[in-house]
Amino acid sequence: MPVEFEEYFGNPIIVIKRDKNDNYPFRFGLRKAQLILENIEGIKKFVKEKSG
Repeated sequence: MPVEFEEYFGNPIIVIKRDKNDNYPFRFGLRKAQLILENIEGIKKFVKEKSG
């Protein structure tokens, strides 16, 4: 899964793609990245419970 680092209006963002040709990647900034990391266990639980 390709990961890239870019800037948006001078702020760092991360871009996560399903593959190198993904036209709709997942983009978010530092604050959301920190929030994801702080709640990673809850996210893992959600994925496990909801994905079958």
